[in-house]
Order: sequence, then structure tokens, then C-alpha cells
Amino acid sequence: MCCFFTSLVLFGPRLAGLIWWLIWPASWNLAFNSWIWAILGIIFLPWTTLMYVLVYGSNGMVGLDWLWVGLGVLADVVSYGGGGYTNRDRLNM
Repeated sequence: MCCFFTSLVLFGPRLAGLIWWLIWPASWNLAFNSWIWAILGIIFLPWTTLMYVLVYGSNGMVGLDWLWVGLGVLADVVSYGGGGYTNRDRLNM
């Protein structure tokens, strides 16, 4: 069960971003000028990238849109740091 949850956390947002990019590329083209930034975002900060594309509108990022992107950053930090925190007893030798 633990391996399933870990793979879901690691591959879930990346797979969702890839499917979203294939189905609706116009929103990704609106949010990013170059495809390289979208790929780097999906690889290294998938939750942040998904939130950025979700809230990016025709006016760009305004108002509380940055709050949602900040929550995406928080989700990325938690997904990367959660494994180290739960396995902290194994790290002490």
C-alpha cells in the first residue's frame, strides 16, 4: 500500500499534466512562452506547474492567483520532504 501511495504522489501530477497538455494545449501555450519551461515544471515542480496553468488567464497572474500557486509550491515541498520526515529514524545510524 505504501508503494502505491508513493507512486501515486510521484507520478500522479506528472501524468495529469501530460494528459492535460495533450488534451488542451492552448492553456499551456497561453501560460508558457516556451515548451521547455512546461516540461521542466512538470519534471521538478509538478503541483506548482499544474496550479500555474490552472489559474493563468488571459490577464496573466493577478490578485489571489499567487496564493494558489503558493499552495502548489507547498504541495511540492510536502511531497518531496514527507518521505524524509517519516523515515527519519532510519537515517540515524
